Amino acid sequence: MGHYKEKLVTILGPTAVGKTKTSIEVAKSVGGEIISGDSMQVYKGMDIGTAKVTNSEMDGIPHHLLDIKEPTEAFSAAEFQELATKLITDINKRGKIPIIAGGTGLYVKAVTHQYHFSEAPSDPRYRRELEEFADKNGPVLLHEKLKKVDEESYSNIHPNNVRRVIRALEVVHATGRPLSENKSNKEERSPYHLVNIGLTMDREKLYKRIDRRVDMMIEDGLIEEAWKLYNEGVRDCQSVQAIGYKEIYYYLENRETKEVAIEELKKNSRRYAKRQLTWFRNQMEINWFDMTEDREQKIKEIVQFVAGKLQ
Repeated sequence: MGHYKEKLVTILGPTAVGKTKTSIEVAKSVGGEIISGDSMQVYKGMDIGTAKVTNSEMDGIPHHLLDIKEPTEAFSAAEFQELATKLITDINKRGKIPIIAGGTGLYVKAVTHQYHFSEAPSDPRYRRELEEFADKNGPVLLHEKLKKVDEESYSNIHPNNVRRVIRALEVVHATGRPLSENKSNKEERSPYHLVNIGLTMDREKLYKRIDRRVDMMIEDGLIEEAWKLYNEGVRDCQSVQAIGYKEIYYYLENRETKEVAIEELKKNSRRYAKRQLTWFRNQMEINWFDMTEDREQKIKEIVQFVAGKLQ
């Protein structure tokens, strides 16, 4: 008799491709509960800019790992792994199916393949040196430092995520080995009975959806949401380095016009979608579904596929 494995479904893909609706339909069909696989939706008060699912959209399906952090707090892939792993066990024990839905690839793979994260100590003096270097020379030059010592982390970490770039450099400094090796993440077998679903779409159509989504966010009050955070002193934090807030903060600080900030937000969101697709294609074995045409029919196909794989 084979060893019992906990079941886990993931629904992955770029921003604005339709993960929220798809995951809810799958959950309704297979008796699932959804774990947000988005590194930003953990933050309270950051709803519009993260396209957080609303109560009415949830349609009665339980959602986890939303609104669990203050915007001033840090959040890491290791913490996500710890929280999500416990939830997966709990949801399975209750006879339900856990579904991770989101676009933060590293966080999701940390769970599906149970990375062992580096416990390399932090070095406050070295960290301060790097922070000062980033302040003086900008995030791109700091990111280039990483390329010389850890090419894999350089490829996976965005230059604007200064905190993670610094951590990766700190790990090399402390251990003499890159973060990717410290993670001991070469284990390619998942401990779960795993079904990975990826959503993709014609690029032009996806980019139009992204642009439309940004326009809707502005209409729905993204600038007001950002103002509230800004006035509450949420600045220079991990949370507001995210696409959607960083660009609006530039406008709030009179560093850019409103029109330029919105265009930058659209451009950065499109670039992010491209990076997400590349990452998922290179890093994970995924069953891809093209959502360009007849989305309702595609969702039915996905539901059937998942149900079959969970047998």
